[in-house]
Amino acid sequence: MFSTLANILWAIVVILFVFWLLGLVFHIAGAFIHILLIVAIIILLYNLFTANRSRRTL
Repeated sequence: MFSTLANILWAIVVILFVFWLLGLVFHIAGAFIHILLIVAIIILLYNLFTANRSRRTL
C-alpha cells in the first residue's frame, strides 16, 4: 500500500511541476501556478520524510 501511495504522490508532484513550468513559460494562470508549485513541494517533502521513517522501522 505504501508504494502505491508514494507513486501517486510522485505523480502529483511531477504533474504540478509540469504545470508550473508551462505557466512560467507561457504566463498562464498568474499566481495560481505558484500556489500549485508550493503544494507540489509540500507533497514532495512529506513523501521524502515518510519514506525515510518507513525505512527506519523496517
